Amino acid sequence: QVQLVESGGGLVQPGGSLRLSCAASGSIVSINTMGWYRQAPGRLRETVAQITSGGSPVYLDSVKGRFTISRDNAKNTVYLQMSSLKPEDTAVYYCHADRVLLSGSFWGYDYWGQGTQVSVSS
Repeated sequence: QVQLVESGGGLVQPGGSLRLSCAASGSIVSINTMGWYRQAPGRLRETVAQITSGGSPVYLDSVKGRFTISRDNAKNTVYLQMSSLKPEDTAVYYCHADRVLLSGSFWGYDYWGQGTQVSVSS
């Protein structure tokens, strides 16, 4: 199947930057959509950013202009560059992959990473 492993979370001061990475592994031929979600305590999980294999990104309104999603299709890796971080960005960030073409021409759907904590505080 497919495993997603995130890295890059941590504690940063307001106005600072972090870069999250997520590498997908398994019998992967290609991944249609990769993205980042986040969940803060007491809140629902929300979509932060998504990007298709063709490179079309979509962002949560509150992160537009501050966050940039990108991917390396050859490495099955997605990145989230976060700048001008605010305390309200504090959450567990989860990597997501959907519509994954697997070897043997099977399709897999809805894969999640284990999450990485991002804390923005002075």
